[in-house]
Amino acid sequence: MAWALGASSNSPPFAPAVGANAIPTMRAAFFIGVFAALGAVAQGGSISETVGTGLIDGVSITPLGAAAGLFTSALFIAIGVSTGYPIPAAFATTGAMVGVGLALGGNPAWDTYRRIATFWVSVPFVSATIAYTTASLLRSDSIPETVGVPLLGGFVGFVLANVDLAVVPGSTGQRTVARFVSRQIGGTPTLFSTYDVVMVAVSLVVGAVVFAALRRAMERSMEAGIKRFLVGLGAVVAFSSGGSQVGLATGPLEPLFTDLGVPGVALLVLGGTGILLGAWMGSPRLLQAVSREYSQLGARRSIAALVPGFLIAQAAIALGIPISFNNIIISSVVGSGLVVGSAGVSGRKIALTLSAWLVSLVGAGATGYGMYSVLAMVTGIR
Repeated sequence: MAWALGASSNSPPFAPAVGANAIPTMRAAFFIGVFAALGAVAQGGSISETVGTGLIDGVSITPLGAAAGLFTSALFIAIGVSTGYPIPAAFATTGAMVGVGLALGGNPAWDTYRRIATFWVSVPFVSATIAYTTASLLRSDSIPETVGVPLLGGFVGFVLANVDLAVVPGSTGQRTVARFVSRQIGGTPTLFSTYDVVMVAVSLVVGAVVFAALRRAMERSMEAGIKRFLVGLGAVVAFSSGGSQVGLATGPLEPLFTDLGVPGVALLVLGGTGILLGAWMGSPRLLQAVSREYSQLGARRSIAALVPGFLIAQAAIALGIPISFNNIIISSVVGSGLVVGSAGVSGRKIALTLSAWLVSLVGAGATGYGMYSVLAMVTGIR
């Protein structure tokens, strides 16, 4: 399953960079594997917990149920890879695990479903709107590119200083670089009950460093600086995708690893390794599909397509919501492409993709239910 994620759902973050000719396809596949694997270990815990224990009430997912769910979701994703239509892993995995949970006799976790559904439905609109707005600003004559692009990079740096990382000491949800520095200095939360002046200062410093470095690169060579930022942004988004996607593979195994007394980080390392291998071996085809067929983007609109992916993925990780990176990036690609009109967007491809998403959610649920029922009947175990 983790291999399938690396080949499919972790591919889109670098697709805009490939489409803008900022990086070759095979090199992008290499970077996807490295950064997504790092993100899986550093940020994958919250999504893994939701998928493993939060989708069904009243029962715990058994090893046989986990096997049925993982096989079902991986099967749907593999079909997407082979046909060139990205199947959202979050839809397939959520549907499969809900189906398995119901077959086990569990009850639907309606509150969780409402929270996830609200986030999922909002993603295409929010992602496309942010991408369209960002692309419009980057194309505006009133804002010099040597200011607009570095400001965008500085904003990304500011957010990065405030994302939760397992490698930073602290409790879950508070392991950010800004908070760590604040604790070392002795800052006291004064803003919104969580932030203090030191945290804000650290975030601004990180943003200012990124701004200065990017502006200096663009002053030396405009196009080279923009493409360098695009590749860096792709790496940041790939890191975020690993954190948001690995839980789809490791979540069903959470109860099993807990029973065995194996640390959760070992499970995340296992998932990260699978993502690494999947990206290296299977992602080039999906990279080409997303970068070439949905919209023909230049470097600037490609930047606009990646920014929503980073922001939405980090929001999903913070909330513990499984999310489809295909959904985010494709919506962003379409939104940024609409800046120059609808001619660069394939309506047929988008319609077929939306249909595939719906079929994957419902179909994976039915298949997961049937798969577990058949395995339980054949093996005589539950």
